[in-house]
Amino acid sequence: MADAVELEVAGRTVRLSSPDKVFFPERGFTKLDLARYYIAVGPGILRALRDRPTTLERYPEGVTGENFFQKRAPKNMPDWIPTAHITFPSGRSADEMCPTEVGAVVWAAQFGTLTFHPWPVRRDDVDRPDELRLDLDPQPGTDYADAVRAAHELRSVLHDYGDLRGWPKTSGGRGLHVFVPIAPHWTFTQVRRAAIAAARELERRMPDQVTTAWWKEERGEKIFIDYNQTARDRTIASAYSVRPRPHAPVSAPLTWDEVGSALPRDFDLASMPVRYAERGDVHADMDDHAYSLEALLELAARDEHDHGLGDLPYPPEYPKMPGEPKRVQPSRAKKG
Repeated sequence: MADAVELEVAGRTVRLSSPDKVFFPERGFTKLDLARYYIAVGPGILRALRDRPTTLERYPEGVTGENFFQKRAPKNMPDWIPTAHITFPSGRSADEMCPTEVGAVVWAAQFGTLTFHPWPVRRDDVDRPDELRLDLDPQPGTDYADAVRAAHELRSVLHDYGDLRGWPKTSGGRGLHVFVPIAPHWTFTQVRRAAIAAARELERRMPDQVTTAWWKEERGEKIFIDYNQTARDRTIASAYSVRPRPHAPVSAPLTWDEVGSALPRDFDLASMPVRYAERGDVHADMDDHAYSLEALLELAARDEHDHGLGDLPYPPEYPKMPGEPKRVQPSRAKKG
């Protein structure tokens, strides 16, 4: 195994130790393959990560080894990678890395980072999200095709409430993500409220296919709109991130015309650089837009006033939030 190589990344020299270490045994992809992948899609993943506090999902021994999420900036991080001070729901805080150049992505890959999980904020304002993120998560008995149908109807919901435009991407698994760039005017709580409003409207339009039920026992064979992915410190894998599965899939940005024709397995560590060389970043114009959430927040207010639809449960590790319903599994509540 080679000791190390030095990679030139947009004017930055990044040292890669053990470049021949196999990270994906099923495909034979090495650490060097991973680094070269991130160089090949560099402008695209940097667009998704730029100035965002980012959690690193690390697999130091490859996809078959142990893994962990690193939220705090590594102590050995070079001084040319900036950080942002963020606060967790618990009240604790930390400095997280904020990539501003492709070299930072390759530096993280050196330490076994497969997936990058950026916050929906920028480092100059870490309490005001600039993205509304909607996660369409297939439940048992459903598949990617079901998520596609829900995504197309979600596109109509977004258009109807504020003339919003969403940018879709594969999750790297069976689901789909839709991101809407927004002006950084609203708090995490307000953005989550807007996500719940959009999810409930989609559920009304597709009651047999979509659910907002937080408890798994109530979801059934439907697409779950995971509204809690908009809560503080909840993150979604970035566009172009490699996902920790044996065949090395990646989270692939799509055009709406591709949603339904393209399949998640079409995009992996080998195929995405080819696509990127041919088409570039199909989400390159996201940062040119900043939409308003007023229409969705008005919908949320009407849902609450007219139908008694208030807040929904937060994840279990969060402190009890104002207006939140009882955080008790329904089957247990009935027994009680």
